Amino acid sequence: VYNGLGISILSTPKGVMSDGEARTQNVGGEVLCTVF
Repeated sequence: VYNGLGISILSTPKGVMSDGEARTQNVGGEVLCTVF
């Protein structure tokens, strides 16, 4: 988010995690909030 300046918090089937964690685990989900 914003060229690495912020993060998004996602609700995924594997639990709530940041966008970076979701990318490394190759899972998707619903965006709960964005913090920058």
